[in-house]
Amino acid sequence: MNQEGKLILLSSLFAGALLVANFIAVKIVAAGPLIVPAGIIAYPLTFLLTDTIAEVYGRDTARRVVWTGFGVNLLAVVLVMLALRLPPAPFFAGEAAFGATLGLVPRIVLASLTAYLVSQHHDVLAFHFWRRLTGGRHLWLRNNASTVVSQALDTVLFITIAFVGTMPLGVVVSLVVWQYLAKVIIAAADTPLCYLLVGWARGEGWRAPGYGLEEAE
Repeated sequence: MNQEGKLILLSSLFAGALLVANFIAVKIVAAGPLIVPAGIIAYPLTFLLTDTIAEVYGRDTARRVVWTGFGVNLLAVVLVMLALRLPPAPFFAGEAAFGATLGLVPRIVLASLTAYLVSQHHDVLAFHFWRRLTGGRHLWLRNNASTVVSQALDTVLFITIAFVGTMPLGVVVSLVVWQYLAKVIIAAADTPLCYLLVGWARGEGWRAPGYGLEEAE
């Protein structure tokens, strides 16, 4: 697969993970004290993919992918709204469940789109800030340093815009803290995958040269 084909694949995976995260976020899952939307298993992948694209194809390409993802989000919102307004067939018994699952709350949509734009653009800019600062070395550092701050922005913006005033402040704070901790853990765990994806995208195989705390660049 050539470089253009790899970029198309990475961009498609980005858009797919983004859409899946938004749709499965309607389910709230609990693991001990951790209470988070199910979308948390998919959304952190978008930061991994933008970091990979930024590393291999550059900041401008990564920013175009982020804007494309925003357009995909808007298109999904419009199509879901149209589907909800189409009259159901007389024999279709799942209309209530369909509406309950996919029904869009304007405030949630605003929160999601705002958090996405701010956090993803910050991730691209921060990744290249750390890349310049480290002279192109320490991929693990710029991958994690850019993502942990971006995830903080995403979590605080989304929870604040979506839920402040609708539930006790203590609950809102708890949601922010637990979701952010979960995202940071996932971000740290995906660092080896970032090396693998970068190595693959560069045509160096699935094991990037110099894999470890430093890579030869």
